[in-house]
Amino acid sequence: MADPGEAGREELGVAHRDPPPAASSPSGDGAAAEEEEPAAAEGASEGEAGEAGGGGEAKAEPPDGEVRPGRGGRPYRTKEKKQKVDEDEIQKMQILVSSFSEEQLNRYEMYRRSAFPKAAIKRLIQSITGTSVSQNVVIAMSGISKVFVGEVVEEALDVCEKWGELPPLQPKHMREAVRRLKSRGQIPNSKYKKIIFH
Repeated sequence: MADPGEAGREELGVAHRDPPPAASSPSGDGAAAEEEEPAAAEGASEGEAGEAGGGGEAKAEPPDGEVRPGRGGRPYRTKEKKQKVDEDEIQKMQILVSSFSEEQLNRYEMYRRSAFPKAAIKRLIQSITGTSVSQNVVIAMSGISKVFVGEVVEEALDVCEKWGELPPLQPKHMREAVRRLKSRGQIPNSKYKKIIFH
C-alpha cells in the first residue's frame, strides 16, 4: 500500500517546489529586459496568425498579474500568479503540519504514504474494460479508491463507537459500515437492479 519513493520526495507531507529562475537579460541589465517585452507583445500577433497555419512560433505571455481569457472564455492566470498561489498554499500547509501533535503527525504521514499499487489498479481496470488505460486514469482511480476506503473506515469507526466497542476495527464493523453506506445509496450495488416498471 505504501509508495516507498514518496517519502524521499516529500518532507512532512508537503511538496517542495523550486521557483523558476527569474527572467533577465544575458548581460544582467534590467533595461534590456524591459525593451524585450514590447517586442514579445508584437510577436504575439504574429504567433497567433502563424498558429492557424501550423507555425511553431510561441505566444507571448501577459505581464505579471494580467488575466486574459483562455479556452471557453474562462480566464487563465499567468505562471507567476499560479506560483504565488502554490507558495501560499504550501506555507499554510507547513503552518498546519507544524501545529500537529505527535499522534496527528503520525496519522498524517500514514495518510500521505498510503496508496494502492498502481500495477494492481491498472490490471483491475483493464480486466473490466478490456482496453489499455493511460497512467492518468490509473492515478485518478487510485485516488478515488483511497477516498472510498477512507469513507468506509470512517463509517466503521462510527459503528464501533455506537456499539460501545473500542478500536481496532473488526470485520463485523466493516460489514456493517458497508451495509449502512449501501442503504444510504453511497455504494452502488451491481448485483441488485431496480425494476422501475412492472
